Amino acid sequence: MPAKKPVKKDPGIAPLHERVEEWKRRIARYESGHRNKAHPFSYERSALLVIDMQRYFFEKSSHAFIEPAPPILPNVRGILEAYRELGFPVIFTRHAYAKGEDPGIMKTWWSELEEDGDPLASIVGELKPKPGEPVITKGRYSAFVNTDLEKRLRRLGVERLLITGVMTHLCCESTARDAFMRDFEVFFVIDGTASEDDDLHLASLMTLTDGFVMPVTTKEVLSCLR
Repeated sequence: MPAKKPVKKDPGIAPLHERVEEWKRRIARYESGHRNKAHPFSYERSALLVIDMQRYFFEKSSHAFIEPAPPILPNVRGILEAYRELGFPVIFTRHAYAKGEDPGIMKTWWSELEEDGDPLASIVGELKPKPGEPVITKGRYSAFVNTDLEKRLRRLGVERLLITGVMTHLCCESTARDAFMRDFEVFFVIDGTASEDDDLHLASLMTLTDGFVMPVTTKEVLSCLR
């Protein structure tokens, strides 16, 4: 989703691999305890969900540019290529509205909305969907709302979802929660998702880990896939 306030920038932002170690440390206590859920990623009956990796968030000329987003591109691309090589399901989403479409309450919340047909609403070139790979256009945070995502997943026999994309605390988190409520097992790539700043990203990781997802790193996913 577009930003409703000036994008936060931190010129002193640490490299992604250093921040991942801190995120892992901070969410560790939410992975253990009374919930018998912490277990490693499994690719069996899984699908990769690439959420809203659109030029809108990745190009500096865009008012909705997210500074922490470009560093996750190599990670998402690596996972995407591994899924493609193994022939596992890949589904993309993009957030955009057709001309004349009523965005509902979203129009009262955000200063600008992505229009279908705007070049910035397309998926970034590094992750360009291949023929046959579904691209679901959505108008709400969750990729399950007013779309056929669940039907697609059921037809494919998917039981596990691996979530990547932007923004962590909005579309990625909303989709992860909805997937859990539909009895999918959800794995969330902590260095394959991004928000406009680390505070929002980490807060989302902590709440999701506590009740909805298994957090994983790109390295863990690729080790399993390869």
